[in-house]
Amino acid sequence: MSKSKGAKGKAAKGKQQLPSERKQAYYKLVLSSTCEVCKTPCAKGMRYYAKMQEPGAVGKGVPCPLTKSYG
Repeated sequence: MSKSKGAKGKAAKGKQQLPSERKQAYYKLVLSSTCEVCKTPCAKGMRYYAKMQEPGAVGKGVPCPLTKSYG
């Protein structure tokens, strides 16, 4: 039997991030009036806008991918 010189089963020595150190993405919630005048409309926003045009519709907003930020 010959022994291999590889690093089999060993962890990489590079810096690994802990889950608490990762960047979290945040999106602003926008209402249908914002989606209506958006210069770059997305599918989610247009669905929400159409849904809010129905009589009696109640909505709390939709996360806008154009307002993505990291905190």
